[in-house]
Amino acid sequence: METLSNLESFVRSAESASFSAAARRLGLTPAAVSRNVAQLERNLGVRLFQRSTRGLQLTEAGTRFLQSVGAGLDSIQDAIAEVSAKAGEPAGVLKLSVAPRFGRKFVLPLMPAFMARYPALALDIHVDNRRVDLIAGGYDAAIGGGFELAPGMVARTLIPAHAVAVASPAYLQGRQLPQDPAALAAFEVIAMRSPQSGRIKPWLLRNRRGEQMTAELRPRVFLNDPDAICSAALLGMGVGLLLLADVVEHLESGALQRVLPEWYEDLGTVSLYYTSQKLMPAKTRALVDYVTTAFREQQLALRLAAA
Repeated sequence: METLSNLESFVRSAESASFSAAARRLGLTPAAVSRNVAQLERNLGVRLFQRSTRGLQLTEAGTRFLQSVGAGLDSIQDAIAEVSAKAGEPAGVLKLSVAPRFGRKFVLPLMPAFMARYPALALDIHVDNRRVDLIAGGYDAAIGGGFELAPGMVARTLIPAHAVAVASPAYLQGRQLPQDPAALAAFEVIAMRSPQSGRIKPWLLRNRRGEQMTAELRPRVFLNDPDAICSAALLGMGVGLLLLADVVEHLESGALQRVLPEWYEDLGTVSLYYTSQKLMPAKTRALVDYVTTAFREQQLALRLAAA
C-alpha cells in the first residue's frame, strides 16, 4: 500500500514540473520530495519522471498514473480537511446516565440550552439509580453518587450529597426542636427501609465541628422510597431524613423545615463521571464543560451543602 506522502509528492511535482516548487507547496525540502518520488517509482517498478537540468517531464507511465491518482488525491485531501475541521465540533449521539430525582431537577433543565448550542448532538439519556459501567454500557458520561472510581475514570464533583432531617411546620407546631440527634427519640420518625435488605437504615449524623452521633429513632412509618418519605413528611406524618438536593425547594418555600439545623448525614458527593482519554470526544468535553459551568454559575454546590 503506497503512502499518501509519496503520492502527494508525485502529484505536486508533476503539477509544477519541479521538486523545489512541490517542496515549497508541501512544506518539505526538495530532497525529501525527491526521495518520496524515488521510493514511489521503486515500489511501482516504473519511472514516472525524466529528470534533467531543465526540470521534470512526465514519462508515458507517469502521465497515465497522474490521470489515475490526481483526482483521487484531491478527494482524499478534501476528506481529511473536512474531518479535521469538524473534529472539534460536538456531534453524534451522547449517551448519558443520570440518577432519577437529581436528573429531573438539576440536569434535564440544562439540556434545552445545551441542545440549542450544539445542534449536531442527539441525547440518549438513561434515568436509573443503578451505577452503570461506562465502558461496557457504551456511556459517554454518568451523573450520580457512589460510583467506584475504576482505573481510567474521572470524577468531577458537582455537589455534596448531604442528607438532612426535615418535617412539616404543622408537625413541628408546639414541639421544641431537638438540640442533638439523641433528642429525636421524642419524635415520630419516617424510617427508610432498604429495598435490598429490608433493614432500617440508621441515621449517623455529624455537625460542622466534626462531631458524629447516631440518632435515637422511634419509627412510626416505614417506607422504602425517598419520594414517598418526602410526601409523608409534607403530610405531617413525622420526621424524615432526605437528601438536601431532593427537598431544597420545599425548605426554601417553607413547606418543610430542618429539624436539626446543625446536623446532617454526609453521603459523599454527586459527581459527573467519564472515562479519561487523550483524545476525548468533542461531545463528551462539551457536556463536561457545560454542566460543570452551569453548576458553578448557579452556585448549586453552596445551595445544596447542609453545613
